[in-house]
Amino acid sequence: MTSIKAFLTATTVLAAATAVQAADLEVTHWWTSGGEAAAVAEFAKAFDATGNKWVDGAIAGGGNTARPIMISRITGGDPMGATQFNHGRQAEELVEAGLMRDLTDLAEQEGWRDIVKPASLLESCTLDGKIYCVPVNIHSWEWLWLSNKAFEDAGVPVPQNWDEFVAAAPALEKAGKVPLAVGGQPWQIHGVFRVLLISLAGADIYQKVYGEKDAEVAAGPEVAKIFKAADDARKMAAKSNVQDWNQATNLVITDQAGGQIMGDWAQGEFQVAGEVAGQDYTCLPALGVGQALETGGDAFYFPLLDDPEQAKAQEDLARVMLDPKVQVAFNLKKGSVPIRGDVDVNAANDCMKKGLTLLAEGQAVPSQEQLMSQDSINQINDLMAEFFSTPSMTAEEAQERFADIVGSAT
Repeated sequence: MTSIKAFLTATTVLAAATAVQAADLEVTHWWTSGGEAAAVAEFAKAFDATGNKWVDGAIAGGGNTARPIMISRITGGDPMGATQFNHGRQAEELVEAGLMRDLTDLAEQEGWRDIVKPASLLESCTLDGKIYCVPVNIHSWEWLWLSNKAFEDAGVPVPQNWDEFVAAAPALEKAGKVPLAVGGQPWQIHGVFRVLLISLAGADIYQKVYGEKDAEVAAGPEVAKIFKAADDARKMAAKSNVQDWNQATNLVITDQAGGQIMGDWAQGEFQVAGEVAGQDYTCLPALGVGQALETGGDAFYFPLLDDPEQAKAQEDLARVMLDPKVQVAFNLKKGSVPIRGDVDVNAANDCMKKGLTLLAEGQAVPSQEQLMSQDSINQINDLMAEFFSTPSMTAEEAQERFADIVGSAT
């Protein structure tokens, strides 16, 4: 009888210990395109292997749609287990309100400061010396994706830089192609402008405008050249009648459009479609002329939870996301670059290797989310959307309004 009681007691203790180690954890994110879904599945698979269960909370519509929903749930007392935000200041107020979990002890145990490269990404997770998020990738916006066949159909060589692309636009139009595919969402249009600014005007001008909020530079001649280039871009995109970014990418994949300015996450869509870099499509980092890439990307925050099982599962997920093998598997499908400086990226395709080369040379600038508040970014988003959709608005008028926003930005 004693042995039976001992066995039952031991079994109960083991069951309790196992229960503490496994839990269902809802993870919210806005990764819903084909390439994004394939990438996030790598996180889910690795997390499930720990004995926990990934409960997918994908919210369609991108960050601008998903982010307010995520924030509302957290502030409204219905937090998820983990949630995606971009690197930077998007979760700052939630952290200040005491709604996010402090991960400092875990980060020190796991040596995050030694493995996260560049260090600025972990600094973006840090407030008052405490770490509140897990950076999972490096994304850069400064890419021009080109359909090789579209240019073949138009009878012109595949461009090697922005000026050649603009010069090829008439031939593309004559061949029935949309020269530049751009989705109708404001964040995409602002992205086009920002890529033009960083690539054509340079990292110093970008830092003065977005980092130092220098209205005089924003109103000056260097930025005037960028608004002229943006005027070229809006003319080239005039017949790009799609809304979502991956729909615009699909126009390039199906050779209906010559090119698209979009972040390296577009690479995941080409991969899902079976396209081969250098053969079916061409990628030009920094528009083929610049030297700098933004080091933005994604991070996961963990709202404070009362349930000890879920709290333990949060730690398991944080460890999984920074596991070297998981980092490679996720980022190869996402089109982004791993945040660990010690992983094997031999499997990277030509486009990722181009990005890695620029980053290795130190040609990196902070993302807009690291430099400006979301409110200021949204004001520029709206301005750029209005500029692209209003042919009567001159580049000079748009620049004047842009300088005003920059001067009052936070």
